[in-house]
Amino acid sequence: MNTHFFFRNEHFVSGMTLKSETAFEQNNMALHTCDNPSKIIGNRKNLAITLDTQLENFVCANQTHSANFYRVTAEDKGCGAFSMETAIPNTDALYTFEPNIVLCCFTADCVPVIFYHEKRNVIGVIHSGWQGTVKQITRKLFHHLITEEKCEPNEFYIQIGSALCQEKFEVDEDVYEKFHELGYAESCIHYNEATKKYHIDNQKTVIKQCELAGISQDQMKVDTTCTFLNTEGFSYREDKRTGRHLSFIMRKK
Repeated sequence: MNTHFFFRNEHFVSGMTLKSETAFEQNNMALHTCDNPSKIIGNRKNLAITLDTQLENFVCANQTHSANFYRVTAEDKGCGAFSMETAIPNTDALYTFEPNIVLCCFTADCVPVIFYHEKRNVIGVIHSGWQGTVKQITRKLFHHLITEEKCEPNEFYIQIGSALCQEKFEVDEDVYEKFHELGYAESCIHYNEATKKYHIDNQKTVIKQCELAGISQDQMKVDTTCTFLNTEGFSYREDKRTGRHLSFIMRKK
């Protein structure tokens, strides 16, 4: 199982699966973009074994580049694990207070955000492609957790996973305008005069959204590996038929 672990201690385990030429479908984890769903289920089961759990404990969402988030309960165990039809609908961020649930986020260039709050026993994952970023999904979820779930902002630990780097995230003016309208993303944008294109640092924009929610940068770590440039990365920008990484977190009892 080709997996990069962000942290693996007595309380939490988190990481991101990687592309592998020796695994079925290159270790693709997504049912919505695959050749053989049974091979994807097999890849997920292998991950479950690595995590010393069962695939029945995974929870997946039907990601739609929304700003919608969902609080997962024990009754949601297995949602989306074996079938897209059972996934949490129209949702791009999941969080839970429950132990022994593996929260899942699928990406191929988009920014995965993984977090925990040890005092409140909260864990979560966020899928923030550029559309989710301009809809401020990360900022909205952390605002909800702080105001509604009573999480102290200075006690979050945040891991931002690998994504498309600024060099490869080239966009036209229409997408630039959406980031510009945020009012705080200008330092995350570079204009290439030669190509008349804008290059956006989506990870850096997400970091700013965490800060605007009241979380300091010293509570965050960032994997700056580019999914386009790295041979272990799935990149939709490079190949529209590509597989997906699975970023995950589980709180142990």
